[in-house]
Amino acid sequence: MTTRLLELRSQVLSKNDQVAAQLRARFEAAGVVALNLVSSPGTGKTAFLERTLALLIAAGVRTATLVGDLATDNDARRLARSGGVVRQIETHGYCHLEAAWIGEHIAAAGWDLQQVDYFFIENVGNLVCPASYDLGERIRVVLLSATEGEDKPLKYPVLFNSADVAIITKIDLAAACEFDADHAAANIHTVRPGIPIFATSAKSGAGMDAWLAWLTAQRPSP
Repeated sequence: MTTRLLELRSQVLSKNDQVAAQLRARFEAAGVVALNLVSSPGTGKTAFLERTLALLIAAGVRTATLVGDLATDNDARRLARSGGVVRQIETHGYCHLEAAWIGEHIAAAGWDLQQVDYFFIENVGNLVCPASYDLGERIRVVLLSATEGEDKPLKYPVLFNSADVAIITKIDLAAACEFDADHAAANIHTVRPGIPIFATSAKSGAGMDAWLAWLTAQRPSP
């Protein structure tokens, strides 16, 4: 039984990787920077993305966003306040998004990727399942909040090791939570040496300029 389950899982991941590769080629051909945001529930991923979208859109940058949740479209409605194009994916119990769903929702929405600069995917809040599923993104963003503790990267190394950039959120609460940002960064670098890390606050705006500057630098040259 165990062998059969492993075979089925391998087949699912293999198919997902094929679809993800096709998506990545589409994004690259259109000059789109695709990002997959992953974190545990309650990290402040939606608030961080909402602030990011608002800043980008105010600067004339074109965005599109897919939001994954087990149920409700609460986060999609919240992100739409930024003025960006947003669509919800309800997974109905699945703890991750899959590449095929991304392609299906792009088609269903009728989005022209030539008219998009940044494509954001807010994954389901989970530090385990999303690590195994490539969604065709160029940049995987892992988020850790000041309210979660410094040891999360050591407890969930697979996800942190798969990321391209790390965001510490809710840094305005660090003192109240006795959160040591330097210790957290050291733990992240233990798992993923050299990864860029930005300490941010969606509430105060701290760190957002540095994050936006890094994000802007990821755009392909004209």
